[in-house]
Amino acid sequence: MLLVIDVGNSNTVLGLYKGTQVVHTWRVSTLQRTTDEFGLMMLQLFAYEGVQVAEIRGVALCSVVPSSIYAIEKACRRYIKRTARVLGKGAHLGMPIRVDNPGELGPDRVVNCIAALHRFQPPFLIVDFGTATTFDAVDASGAYVGGAIAPGLQISADALFQRTSRLPRVEIMEPASPIGTNTVSAMQSGLFWGYVGLVDGLARRCKAQLGTGERVPCVATGGLANLVGRACKEIDDVDEHLTLAGLQIWFDRQSAEEGP
Repeated sequence: MLLVIDVGNSNTVLGLYKGTQVVHTWRVSTLQRTTDEFGLMMLQLFAYEGVQVAEIRGVALCSVVPSSIYAIEKACRRYIKRTARVLGKGAHLGMPIRVDNPGELGPDRVVNCIAALHRFQPPFLIVDFGTATTFDAVDASGAYVGGAIAPGLQISADALFQRTSRLPRVEIMEPASPIGTNTVSAMQSGLFWGYVGLVDGLARRCKAQLGTGERVPCVATGGLANLVGRACKEIDDVDEHLTLAGLQIWFDRQSAEEGP
């Protein structure tokens, strides 16, 4: 099995693949863990699902938190006896990156595009609902051409609570009605339906700029993709494991080109 690890600003998602099929996934908070803490956490997760460390043939890692990479790499070597392949600067991506500074592009956004290229004929658009919500555009030639970054829904909710004196912290959920009848339901409506409007409006503009005259598919991923993405008219599919799938594809491609 292949272990894939996607370290985001808020959550770290781990997955185990048999071939191209994901068989186990775990989502944990992204904390500044030591090597031993991360290693023991992995062993506990594996033990809970009855996974033997000897079954793991390799590790693929991408992280938008650079300070976490060293501890995770060391934990993989010490606890599962594997050297992690890290998708970072200088990695062979298998697709052109046509932006002003490719080094600024987050590795999670790259692997999302790698995964989507195996599912869709370009052009297409990806919306990733993470701490920030990112929009990534791939043109008809299969090249990454840029995107957009918006504050994530949880950031928006936190800011509303922190910057006002009388508004409470509320659960993010789809409200029963867009017209709230109390403070909590009104906030939930503004957050949820306002965010749906943001995503649909920006996605529509990005699709228009890709400009092929044909329908541009849009796939959503990330922690809130199932909640918000399914309410968006411009999103055609939701795949919460898109980033993990991209890591699996990238790792196997690298292994075939470079050897184990």
